[in-house]
Amino acid sequence: MSIRYALLALLKEGPKYGLQLREEFEARTGEVWPLNVGQVYTTLQRLERDGLVESDDEAEPGPQKGFHITADGAEELGVWLRTPPDLASPPRDELVIKILIAVRLPGVDVHGIIQEHRRYLLELMQQWTRLKEEEGDLDLGLALVVDAELFRLDSVVRWLDTADGRLRRAALDPPAPARTAGAQIRRRAGVRR
Repeated sequence: MSIRYALLALLKEGPKYGLQLREEFEARTGEVWPLNVGQVYTTLQRLERDGLVESDDEAEPGPQKGFHITADGAEELGVWLRTPPDLASPPRDELVIKILIAVRLPGVDVHGIIQEHRRYLLELMQQWTRLKEEEGDLDLGLALVVDAELFRLDSVVRWLDTADGRLRRAALDPPAPARTAGAQIRRRAGVRR
């Protein structure tokens, strides 16, 4: 989970309290992903249990407990930063599943469904673009999040356009069912089930 490693990264800069970690996380991520302070403390307890952070409880008695990263925590953080995320297998994407299911449902206008989702995604893209334009000089974290969202939404819109075109062509010339094609494609792509 990235929250675990985000907290380790923030602690690598120096000791912090849970509330400071939450505030710093939100500031660094453009305040797009609010973080519950309870989640911060639960994660810190797990990190402490795993020997990746230590509390400064004995050093500073009081209501707030400070934490600092251990050598093992710094090492694990370094490994996480250098390790690419597992993108080999496609994620279970709700929109992709909706379209795949809708294709085979009798009486469902899959092209209409695609267009509804496309309109919604374009509205979201316009909202992110307006934010980018209205804010002018976005802080770096928010600017990177806005860019990532715009690219992500654009790729989903392009996929919907591709799916719509493929479905229209398939309706004109339906292919013969091939039961093993999915397994063959997964094997060639190295995708595990």
